[in-house]
Amino acid sequence: MNKKSNQNYILECIAALLFLAFIFPFFIVLINSAKGSFEVTQQPMKLPDDWSMILKNMVSIWTNPNIQYQNSFISSSLITAISLVVIVMFSSQAAWVLVRTKTRISRFFFFIFVAAMVIPFQIVMFPLLSWFRMIYTVTGIRLLRTYQGMILAYLGFGLSLSIFMYHGFIKSIPLELEEAATIDGCSKARIFFTIISPILKPIHATVVVLNGIWIWNDYLLPLLILGKGNRVQTIPLAVANFAGAYVKQWDLILTAILMAMIPIIIFFLLAQKHIIRGMVAGSIK
Repeated sequence: MNKKSNQNYILECIAALLFLAFIFPFFIVLINSAKGSFEVTQQPMKLPDDWSMILKNMVSIWTNPNIQYQNSFISSSLITAISLVVIVMFSSQAAWVLVRTKTRISRFFFFIFVAAMVIPFQIVMFPLLSWFRMIYTVTGIRLLRTYQGMILAYLGFGLSLSIFMYHGFIKSIPLELEEAATIDGCSKARIFFTIISPILKPIHATVVVLNGIWIWNDYLLPLLILGKGNRVQTIPLAVANFAGAYVKQWDLILTAILMAMIPIIIFFLLAQKHIIRGMVAGSIK
């Protein structure tokens, strides 16, 4: 009994240390968002004298005409929302077809999607730009520096993991449900949207949250496709504009990071129970 209590005590201490290590960067961002630029560089660990500086910095960022944070917020929201919708739609339907089609070709395509999960993004980022330029040359459809290019790229990079998660979940759904609906005269589309999709709600939530956090915080892919100084830019690109070659406005950088974190933290807190439920369901079925 004592040995077990000691083990629990050690595990709790390790969990507490991991929690402190995880929360420390957020604490640094929070306290330095309420300071001036000089104070951030001279006394980064000191608690702020005036917490109302956070609101002043937020107003300064929101009204800064050079940064255009409002437009960046709208662009990030649009890109994230539309990307999540298309990822959920395409990956859930693709996984359903791959599960229900028992052929070598379907297994081959599923393994292709699984293999794509382990390919580093850095390997394909420059070929991706070449393909986008080639598509514009051949078809006239512009993908670089546009919303549609960003959404198409996120769809491509988000499909593999999402299909893998849906695939594991859909295998647990009894085939008899679909057979009964087919006997009643339901079409394939109606079976998916009225029977299968409602059952997939937990895994829908998991896919939306995991991909939403990634897309909202992503910096490298928007930098490659949208570029800096473009009319369309995301929040991470707008935050980077506070860092010049010679002067870095640390107070505004940290406040902008805090502003960017707030929506995704609220989103995560609202959906965290669905994440755990979806991950557990996908892992045991």
